[in-house]
Amino acid sequence: MRTPLSLDPVHTALLLIDLQEEQRRHVHYSVAGFDRVVGNARKLLQAARARKLTVVHTAYRRDFQLCPPRPFEPLADDGTPAFSDATDPMTAICGELEPIGGEAVIYKNDASAFSEAKVQATLLARDARWLMIAGVWTEACVAATVGDAIAGGFHVLLVKDACGSGTEAMHQTAVLNLANRLYGGAVCDTAGALSLIAGDEGDVWTPERPVPMLFNYADAAELYRNL
Repeated sequence: MRTPLSLDPVHTALLLIDLQEEQRRHVHYSVAGFDRVVGNARKLLQAARARKLTVVHTAYRRDFQLCPPRPFEPLADDGTPAFSDATDPMTAICGELEPIGGEAVIYKNDASAFSEAKVQATLLARDARWLMIAGVWTEACVAATVGDAIAGGFHVLLVKDACGSGTEAMHQTAVLNLANRLYGGAVCDTAGALSLIAGDEGDVWTPERPVPMLFNYADAAELYRNL
């Protein structure tokens, strides 16, 4: 349902998840519409900087020296990580979103940003209560982060068009699944998020009860558009 929301910049943080060159250029792991996702994330980042919101960048860098291979983890033929190898230049954060001084940059070895204790510590130190989340992949690292954020007591504002996955269908159904259980949080698009950052009150989508949307192949895209 649609609900009015306003955000206090003092207690709001922007969390950018895995917006790395790998998602743009990897033959197997590029994100559909990635340039659009990055463009929207850049708008959020510029607005957050102007309003002095806390900004946290995370990047997936699989480093076996820090965290050895897990059971059944996919590996390359030479035994190195199958993707997001810490030694691969493509794990760099996209140039359009290059962090600046004062913004936390945290490299992680697992899906959720909260797998690195520094993320929660940074957000708590800044007294963040709302997390504005953008990033990839929606059903994987974004979903894992959203779940851990809620469990940690943060309100989540999921910016749907500043996230992405391997296909648009994967992204949209992932957003719907997250929205169905986004307790204490909300979904909006980039335009709505920018309005909230600017200090305006806006209408966002919130779940009025657990699993309010029973979607299927026929109506998933329309339900996504209406979030």
